[in-house]
Amino acid sequence: MTTSPHPLPGEPGSPPRPQSLSDLFISFTLLALQGFGGVLAVVQRELVERKRWLTQEEFIEDWAVAQIMPGPNVVNLSLMIGGRYFGLPGAMTALAGLLALPLVLVLTLAVLHDRFADSPQVAGALRGMAAVSAGLIGVAGLRLAAALKRSPLPMSWCLAIAALGFVLVALLKCPLLYVLLGLGGLGCVLTWRRLTS
Repeated sequence: MTTSPHPLPGEPGSPPRPQSLSDLFISFTLLALQGFGGVLAVVQRELVERKRWLTQEEFIEDWAVAQIMPGPNVVNLSLMIGGRYFGLPGAMTALAGLLALPLVLVLTLAVLHDRFADSPQVAGALRGMAAVSAGLIGVAGLRLAAALKRSPLPMSWCLAIAALGFVLVALLKCPLLYVLLGLGGLGCVLTWRRLTS
C-alpha cells in the first residue's frame, strides 16, 4: 500500500493548522490586537514562525495575492486562510476575529482621543507609536526580502524594480495603482520569460 507524499491535515506529519473555528477566531483576534499601525510584521511572525500554519514561501505568495485584491491586505489574507481550512464558515470566522474586538477598541480610543486630543502627552505618545510601527514594517520587509534569493529573477533586477517603485511612489507621487500595474506586470513578464527560456 502506497502512502501519499503529502500527509492529509490531522495525520501524523501533517503541517500545523487551526484546530477549530474557535482556534481560528481567537488566533486572528490576538493577531489583530498586536497590529496597531501595521500588521505585516505581526502577521508574518504569528502565521509563519509561531503557529507555522504557512511556510515563508506560502506566506509571500498569499500576501502577494492579498495585496493585489481590493480591500485591506490583512483582511484578504484572513479570508484566504480561513477559507482554506474551513471553507466559507472559516473565512467569516477569521474575518470576525480580525475585526470584532479591534473595532470596539478603536471606537473607544476615538472617543478618548476626541476628549484628550489637545494634550501634549497624547500627541507625543502617538508620534512614538508611529515610529515603532515604521520600525516593525521595516523589519518585516527585510525578513520577506530573504525570499528573493529563490526568485527566478536575478537579485539586481528585483532591487531595481523595488527602487523604481520607491522613486515613483514616494518621490514622484505617481498613483500606486499605476505603479503596481506597471512594475508588477513587468516583474510577472520578466519572471515568466526566465521560467520559460
